[in-house]
Amino acid sequence: MPKPPPLPTVVLLPGLASDATVWHEQLPALASRSCVHVSDVHFRHDSIDAMATALLAELPGPLVLVGTSMGGMVALAAQRQAPARVQGLALLGTTARPDTPELVRLRTDAIGYFEQGRVDEVLQANLLFAFHPNSLRRRALVDGYLGFVRRAGAAQLIRQNRAVMARIDSRPLLPAVCCPALVLCGEADRLTPPEHAQELAAGIPGARLEMVPGAGHMLTMEQPARVNALLLAWLETLGRPAPGVSP
Repeated sequence: MPKPPPLPTVVLLPGLASDATVWHEQLPALASRSCVHVSDVHFRHDSIDAMATALLAELPGPLVLVGTSMGGMVALAAQRQAPARVQGLALLGTTARPDTPELVRLRTDAIGYFEQGRVDEVLQANLLFAFHPNSLRRRALVDGYLGFVRRAGAAQLIRQNRAVMARIDSRPLLPAVCCPALVLCGEADRLTPPEHAQELAAGIPGARLEMVPGAGHMLTMEQPARVNALLLAWLETLGRPAPGVSP
């Protein structure tokens, strides 16, 4: 009898300056259904394409890529580089658009603050854009976010913002995505607004779009139960991977 194909690894790709903290509530749920790996390629490479290349080199076999924010950009790049290996894309709070000139100016100004060691000034201003207004009252949630960005530090904030600014416009390439796709967006996301998610879902053939009430950009942390339910239901449509968590 022919050997069955290997089950895909579910790869969780954090956003800019984020670590596994953003997936804290997803890991137990997904590990009950899948072999799960949290990637850190965004901390080790200088461009979105280089991050995607490293991801593909480090994790052999079929993959399901689940990326939030910048992680979604890396997921799209990996799918372009190895379409036969990527068997599913879940894109959360992300965009296929390049930065506008205004965003490039804002990021450049932020980099100037980071270079001066004024990281917290930028982080405090960014809270209004990162979270749903109701989430700002949840001190532990906000402190968790500030904690992992501070751990990343100024050098990584500079490096990763430059990588995001240099990314390509992925919109013309979306019709070539040939795997199942799920697009999630917080209803109050001000960094990658709902129209960006709608554009992603409209561009990828057969993509499913879901808006997440009560969430801003940090939807995996703000509304974990809803995000988990949507991801698990979507994974069921791809088949049943074996249980376990990779190191």
